[in-house]
Amino acid sequence: MSATPEVIARYLRAADEQDFATLADCFATDGVAIDEGHTYVGRDAIRGWRESVISKYTYTTTVTATERVGDDRFNVDVHLVGDFPGGEASLTEAFTLRDGLIAHLAIA
Repeated sequence: MSATPEVIARYLRAADEQDFATLADCFATDGVAIDEGHTYVGRDAIRGWRESVISKYTYTTTVTATERVGDDRFNVDVHLVGDFPGGEASLTEAFTLRDGLIAHLAIA
């Protein structure tokens, strides 16, 4: 298992703490996030997406594995536990970094 890059750890921590400003600042200004078939471009859109997700459910995230899959690409397996339907989920979050920030995030 590779070490989780600092900006990804900061993003996950900000999501758990509902610190949406810090979460958005983890992304490049033109960053992209893809989740549940929707694409969000730019920090404002990404912040709005995360605020809407968090307002529906509360949950905690545990990183179960991090794999470096390219120069600036990481797959991070996470386990979520919360009050959403089913109560638990395991996801892979595919990150592409640029200049120390998240340029692209796809959640599957």
